[in-house]
Amino acid sequence: MGKLSNKVAVITGGSAGIGKASAFLFAEEGCAVGIIDINEADGEQVAQEIRISGGKATFIKADVSNADQLEAAIEAFADEFGGIDILYNNAGGATPRDDHLLNMPLDEFDHAIGLNLFGPFAACKFAIPHMDKRGGGSIINTASIRAMIGTSGADGYTSAKGGIVTLTRALAVQCAAKNIRVNAIAPGAVLTERVKKLMAAGNDSGPDQKMAERHLLGMGEPDQVAPVALFFACADSRWVTGQILPVDGGACMN
Repeated sequence: MGKLSNKVAVITGGSAGIGKASAFLFAEEGCAVGIIDINEADGEQVAQEIRISGGKATFIKADVSNADQLEAAIEAFADEFGGIDILYNNAGGATPRDDHLLNMPLDEFDHAIGLNLFGPFAACKFAIPHMDKRGGGSIINTASIRAMIGTSGADGYTSAKGGIVTLTRALAVQCAAKNIRVNAIAPGAVLTERVKKLMAAGNDSGPDQKMAERHLLGMGEPDQVAPVALFFACADSRWVTGQILPVDGGACMN
């Protein structure tokens, strides 16, 4: 029996990076996985590979900043799999337009909030009633070490991730009576394809050399974060809620 046998998880941003690594890991542990992403080709490929390996997975294209699309996707997964036990709000990230406050276009702030804060907020609103029907569940939000230490650039993204930290703690208090745990992972610089492109372009919304050097154990890989998401998703963390866990190679300490 896997750690997530007979469970159902919804993972946003599951077509690549940490979300993709987590989708494969959750499926290996016996979980049915609903993948939400705007990248249809890659998202469907992940779901197909899980099914080929004997797991259960479905992909639905949706923009997490669009409440109607997000609600429809979550309802479809609940109907297909019989409910929802786990929500992993993984989708997010800074764009090349994100910058220092004085330099970034104001509409980029709206984009950063929509993707990184409104999306998780709305997903929780739509998923919590399904978890309540199942007698409990686990919500895993994605914060960032940018919300925990002073960094330069990507001020829209940083603001949104600060909101994730406080949203996580607020929901942990509100959802405890429903046996729903709410925690957040605060990754450091993880070498996803998106981050690699930002670094190659020397863009301030990606980690610069100074930030990279803060990581005592080096920059991370997606498969180093996915096991932490599994910990929060499964019964191993059944007495843990309201926590913001840096998974950052020691960057917050340095």
